[in-house]
Amino acid sequence: MKTDILIVGSGCSGLYAALQLPRDKEITIITKSDCESSDSFLAQGGICMLKNDADYESYFEDTMKAGHYENDEKSVDIMIRSSQDTIKDLISYGVDFQRDKDGNLAFTREGAHSDKRILFHKDITGKEITRKLLACVRKLPNVKIYEYTTLIDIIEKNNICYGAVCLQEDGDIFTIEADATILATGGIGGLYKHSTNFRHLTGDSLAIALKHNIELKDIDYIQIHPTTFYSKDNTKRSFLISESVRGEGAKLYDKNMHRFVNELLPRDVVANAIFEQMKKDKTEFVWEDLRPIPSDELESHFPNIVAHCKEMGYNPEKECIPVVPAQHYFMGGVKVNHESKTSMEQLYAVGETACNGVHGKNRLASNSLLESLVFAKRAAKDLTLSYSNLKKNPTYVANINLEKYNDLAALKEEYKNIILQEIKRKKEKMLTA
Repeated sequence: MKTDILIVGSGCSGLYAALQLPRDKEITIITKSDCESSDSFLAQGGICMLKNDADYESYFEDTMKAGHYENDEKSVDIMIRSSQDTIKDLISYGVDFQRDKDGNLAFTREGAHSDKRILFHKDITGKEITRKLLACVRKLPNVKIYEYTTLIDIIEKNNICYGAVCLQEDGDIFTIEADATILATGGIGGLYKHSTNFRHLTGDSLAIALKHNIELKDIDYIQIHPTTFYSKDNTKRSFLISESVRGEGAKLYDKNMHRFVNELLPRDVVANAIFEQMKKDKTEFVWEDLRPIPSDELESHFPNIVAHCKEMGYNPEKECIPVVPAQHYFMGGVKVNHESKTSMEQLYAVGETACNGVHGKNRLASNSLLESLVFAKRAAKDLTLSYSNLKKNPTYVANINLEKYNDLAALKEEYKNIILQEIKRKKEKMLTA
């Protein structure tokens, strides 16, 4: 197969990049599952936006403080200052954010934010954004989408990417020759026992990057979300109880129904406090009380959370619900610059699979969707400007030996081990530094 630009992943960053690229370029999007099974669809809370110039310093400080001041300051600045432009784009694509009685955008607050600056659509903001982006992409005549198509390797020579080796659902292994490739493969939650991520998100791009000596950054920076609905069934994805409920007044209690932490502290602080309390109480969960939130607000803002709780046998309007921390987000990833370029030529990375340093050691709530979109657009713009200089090598692509990929089970295990070993190595290096 031959295409101009290959995008690997159908989450919000991959879709937004496709919408920003020239219409005269043939774009191919492949996705490991169906188009709706990306973590972008799962994002509940919302997306941040700089409300006005007066909010800049506090938004910047909130992001830096949550990231333990290990953030790339320029990345943070770019994200914040690009937020209004990004939201305008989303609204033009039909995204329906909550508005107040006067028709103005309504803002909510989440943990570690000093002010209300988060836009939302009920408790399915990610789904609202991503489905509208997907609908717009599907209307583009220059874009083809292939579902259940997995990236198993990139094709490169002398540190230049010329495309990818892919696997179809029927087991067929084939190559895609591309002038440029954008990795948008999501996070690593599928490697963990407890995670809010889809199970098929196993960090394939990271393993491939390590295999080809592409630089990574901060891959041991893995965020644990403080509150997911507790279940004894570990085979399914953990259901997130959005940080927004704590922003709107929900409380956390120990086994004796006593508060033990400030619920609006950064995620890592709250998660560690919960772990400590569980250890102290010798329990597998703590309690979250949503009753401080008015019933009408609970039903209108968090309908899906309420529905899931009731499905699990709890009525959050009348009783506390059991919650436990779970792996949620990956701050590290394939190292990129401020235009989302990797250390390999003609290869970009965006979204959760990339790391431009914006989140530092811990991500601030509702910065993930914004960061993914802002830097996906920058990737598209940079690629557009540099397109005439891209190199081609069709003979090399055509002669790739595909037989070495036949043992897919072994390859899957190899990739998993490569990632986990590198994360372990990084953590051990930090401890001995």
